[in-house]
Amino acid sequence: MIVSVFRNMAAVFLGLAVGFVIVMATEFFGNVTHPFPPDADPSDFETCVAHVARFPAWVLACVIPLWGLACFGSAWTATRLGTNRNWVNGFVVASLLYAAAICNLTMLPYPIWFKVGTALALPLSGFLGSLLARITNSPIWPFERPSTPQINLE
Repeated sequence: MIVSVFRNMAAVFLGLAVGFVIVMATEFFGNVTHPFPPDADPSDFETCVAHVARFPAWVLACVIPLWGLACFGSAWTATRLGTNRNWVNGFVVASLLYAAAICNLTMLPYPIWFKVGTALALPLSGFLGSLLARITNSPIWPFERPSTPQINLE
């Protein structure tokens, strides 16, 4: 029992790590394609607000699927590594990433289409990540057998 609790906690932690790596790669993409002006202070909130207001639409259009990939990958990882591929692990991770995205969307002046697209893409990708992790049939942990139906021919 305690082993499964620790395994689920580790699965959630690793799922969050996967999500954070993908989100950081997305933020790096945004910084490369639309960098701060050389004299701007990125730690100043008003500077960040003005910078986000000037984001090109094509960069934001690329960010929605990348954030969705982060939610998908983290939910898939957490569900896949958890005990019995428990979907709750993926739900917890996807919910945390969704909450972080909603905080970001409410604090910064993104266009409405970006807010709606992100609000729809993240829960859907988290759900699909958990679902696909549950229906795959190959072992992930050592000595774990794939769940195959037993057919009795007697």
